[in-house]
Amino acid sequence: MKRRILGKTGLELTELSFGAGAIGNLYAPVTQQAAHDVMEVSWASGIRYFDTAPFYGHGRSERRVGDFLRGRSEYVLSTKVGKLLTPVSNENIPDYGFVDPLPFAVHFDYSYDGIMKSFEMSLARLGLNRIDILYVHDLEPSGFSEAEYNHHLTDFLDGGIRALNELKDRGYIRAFGLGINQVSACLNVLSRADIDVILLAGRYTLLDRSAELALLAECRKRNVALVIGGVFNSGILAVGPKEGACFDYQPASSDILQKVGSIQETLKVSDVDLAQAALQFPLQSDLVATVLIGSAKASSMLRNVKLLSPSVPSSVFETVEKFTLHQ
Repeated sequence: MKRRILGKTGLELTELSFGAGAIGNLYAPVTQQAAHDVMEVSWASGIRYFDTAPFYGHGRSERRVGDFLRGRSEYVLSTKVGKLLTPVSNENIPDYGFVDPLPFAVHFDYSYDGIMKSFEMSLARLGLNRIDILYVHDLEPSGFSEAEYNHHLTDFLDGGIRALNELKDRGYIRAFGLGINQVSACLNVLSRADIDVILLAGRYTLLDRSAELALLAECRKRNVALVIGGVFNSGILAVGPKEGACFDYQPASSDILQKVGSIQETLKVSDVDLAQAALQFPLQSDLVATVLIGSAKASSMLRNVKLLSPSVPSSVFETVEKFTLHQ
């Protein structure tokens, strides 16, 4: 599998990478064997970059990823900081969409001490002695009240960024950045802090190009790389404009269904599959190091890997631009 350099970090990422949210039992139970199988298929397909987070399954995803990678070499691993896990009784486990999560609650902490503690706890859950990339998880206004967001942002800028720089300077990590969904939140941090990479979900896709103008220009100016997740916009670009198809985790509106239908029909003229175009679209930019794909099924992951070829000509993406979102 082809590899790309992650901006100014020197890290090499495979063009397709494995996102471990689903194997944290997101929305559905996943057996230990199934989790191993989907990572094994990913590895056998050439994928060498794996991304996880404490939040996924309240630690379950990190444990599974660590168990799989232990004893292997030449991989790149990322996890996230900003959400600390604290033990709770079984009857008090909060519901964040993970089935049968481990018995922990999640608390936001973007401070110096919070990020240092999160890093150490992740190493312990992973059972590994290194993490290559740390993403600051969900530091965006949509997840908080205005006062809460300003508080967490201040904690990060006053101390969290110093923790990440210290970890990098000491050689404990190779890179750090944001793991986020909102373009405005990315721009807000970029104007105040020097980071290496943004893991951006759902905002630079075949359908939603919200990041294309301001954010990509700012990333190029500051030599910040992009890892792109959510390329199917939570489903609709994988299954097409079917009734009940989801866009951004909600049933797609009639307007979105119509736009995707127009994109699909336009692609057919060039004999290009919708899902294939969706997966390959972000890789048109040299700022994008990898496309992050999450799945709990080996068969689905293998199907996604096959979408990498043949290459879709760049001219094809231009033909569908008029149907895309640029808000």
